[in-house]
Amino acid sequence: MNEKIVLAYSGGLDTTVIIPWLKENRKNCEIVACCVDVGQCSDPGAIEERAMKTGADKVYIVNARDEFATDFIYPLLKANAVYEGKYLLGTAAARPLIAKKLVDIAGAVAATAICHGATGKGNDQVRFELTIKAFAPWLKIIAPWRIWDIQSRDEEMEYLEKRGIELNVKKTESYSRDENLWHLSHEGLELEDPSIEPNYRGLLRLSVPPEDAPDVPEYVDIDFEKGIPLRINKKPASPVELIEELNMIGGRNGIGIADMVENRIVGMKSRGIYETPGGSILYAAHNELENLCLDGRTASFKAVVGQKLGELVYAGEWFTPLREALSAFIDKTQESVTGSVRLKLYKGNITPAGRVSPYSLYNREISSFTTGDLYNHKDAEGFISLMGLPMTVRAWMKKNHEKEPE
Repeated sequence: MNEKIVLAYSGGLDTTVIIPWLKENRKNCEIVACCVDVGQCSDPGAIEERAMKTGADKVYIVNARDEFATDFIYPLLKANAVYEGKYLLGTAAARPLIAKKLVDIAGAVAATAICHGATGKGNDQVRFELTIKAFAPWLKIIAPWRIWDIQSRDEEMEYLEKRGIELNVKKTESYSRDENLWHLSHEGLELEDPSIEPNYRGLLRLSVPPEDAPDVPEYVDIDFEKGIPLRINKKPASPVELIEELNMIGGRNGIGIADMVENRIVGMKSRGIYETPGGSILYAAHNELENLCLDGRTASFKAVVGQKLGELVYAGEWFTPLREALSAFIDKTQESVTGSVRLKLYKGNITPAGRVSPYSLYNREISSFTTGDLYNHKDAEGFISLMGLPMTVRAWMKKNHEKEPE
């Protein structure tokens, strides 16, 4: 009986090498290459053709862009979830969805194993495999980077060259990149030295360096309903259309470029460059609207939940009861997060230029320096006395002890 393997296929260097490697090392195996399109698949025909030429027996192209936007990106946006202060979880959010689709395909074709191209040093192996375990723990998992003799991307390219397989990737340009609807990441080569400033003009693909952005600011208006963006510059847009439009707007203004040394799941530190232009705009707008609509205690606790959610998603724990429970809490906080935010974009910077909501908790009569009927200044005296009571008691205690003889 032939072994049937579903391969997480992107058409990039790693997964292009894996197909002939599987054919050579697992005799009589049947390879079903599956490319889950979360925004990176600009030419599905070319990807299918490459997979078949390199030995795949069947190819599936799964369009998951809408699902990625609504069911994975938007829950993170509503939570303002960020990993270690910079990373907007572009790859981390996509991997569970991709892995779930691989499990679905594996079930449909009666596969016995799922294969992925994540390295033994990286985060993605954890994200893929935790999701597979959540839905189909009986499937075998094949991770070539953990068992083959290939040691580098250069050796991968030499492997393909010996077999007459062209990939059109130069060794001097072989960054490890991950692209989807939400972001583009860059790792490898000189970026592995955190003391080196990147050559942004040669590296970036979604954005321009801030110094090359226009000398005139650009304004953008975003309308939200219950924490979900629905309109950009007063025009309705689907989630995918909205993110793509904001990527273009943010990209030309040098928005959302992050140079980050992060702590990987497996324990080591790594350095990467992230481009998230549209996501950075959405996070900034959503945060401004929440500042208007959420009370202080809810906002404070929500920040803790958002941080924890970011850590869970980074670690591949999307399909867990805790993640689902945290998202349910976040959804409850979003019931009043409706309104419009205007932002000013200028050379990599995002500045709020106005926000309005029918659920605003900002009351000018209370907040104004001008005395109004809704606030009695004399009330502050009793409030301060009660708030300061523990400090008052402690101060008297210390004073009484100072009087005691030694």
